[in-house]
Amino acid sequence: VDAVLAAGLAQLTIMKTVAGVSATITGIDARVWAVVWALVLAAGLAGGGYRLAETGAKLLVSLVVLAFLASLFVVPIDLSAAAGGLVPRIPAGVDGALVAAGILGGAVHVTLVTMQSYTMDAHGWSRDDIDLARFDVGLSMLGAFGIYSLAIFLVAASVLHGPGVSGAELTATAAAQALGPLVGDAASWLFLIGLWGAAVSTLGANTVVPPYLLADKFGWERDVSDSRYRAAIVAVALAGIGGVFIGGEAFPLLVLTLAFGLVGTPFALAVVLYLLNDRQAVPETNSTLANVGGLALVGVTAVTAGSFLQEQVASGLTPVTLFVLAFAAVLTVATLLLLGLFVRDRFDGTDTAAESMG
Repeated sequence: VDAVLAAGLAQLTIMKTVAGVSATITGIDARVWAVVWALVLAAGLAGGGYRLAETGAKLLVSLVVLAFLASLFVVPIDLSAAAGGLVPRIPAGVDGALVAAGILGGAVHVTLVTMQSYTMDAHGWSRDDIDLARFDVGLSMLGAFGIYSLAIFLVAASVLHGPGVSGAELTATAAAQALGPLVGDAASWLFLIGLWGAAVSTLGANTVVPPYLLADKFGWERDVSDSRYRAAIVAVALAGIGGVFIGGEAFPLLVLTLAFGLVGTPFALAVVLYLLNDRQAVPETNSTLANVGGLALVGVTAVTAGSFLQEQVASGLTPVTLFVLAFAAVLTVATLLLLGLFVRDRFDGTDTAAESMG
């Protein structure tokens, strides 16, 4: 439920971004693009399945990394200010916690935590492939995601941060136009193409998340050979069309969506840590160092998500805020129950995680 809700909300906002950027590049109405992309996703993923999504994402992400890296060479970067960004802190201002939660949510979103495990399972990796798994995570998170994220941060801070740019009203067009006068049309197009590629690759990968989770829960084949799984992919792809009708600008909505996903991340991380310390679930349990690192990540995500929730409450209670608070409360209780089970298992000397998880 946690991951399906987060992925479903993300599907709407990412489709809004993809359709908006496509409209900016071509001049064709975003609503038309929403229908086109939904049909492309439905036909491509329902016909080719998971492997097609994975291969397409690899190609697009590679192009995105190159596009944003290229933008670094045409945008003036203040190196001393960039070095100051190495000191972690919540940005000042009303939406500081929201921005921090959105950035961290993009790095350790609940769907990434769950789908990483499913991806390794789909490839048939076991503990014998631990070196390959480490290389895969390092290349994707530190290499691809890390490098292009850093490039985006530096370019945005250099050009899109100032009194003349309103974050709440920032659009893909406004961002590209802000780049143009300072560093030329090349940077504008690099930004748009990079953003478009990032959004398209994310949309394609995100479309398979709810169907994959539902198929696992209900015992379907997680492959397009199962008509139920195939129908779920088509349904999620077509449901994304609704995103283009959501009010507000795409960028702020994306940040809010990622922040919402972060609320569920501590629980997902706790589940992973819990199972990795159960001898009936894994042949070799986590090392102390891995557990310390995992607990640190749970702590960072929990504190950041808590700051985001506190900021939302301070801004005023709305139906959306109340839903997010209720969602967070349920997951907090679930995380504490996991902690209680872990302590009980260690106290009585047994490992019952596999039975407890059903």
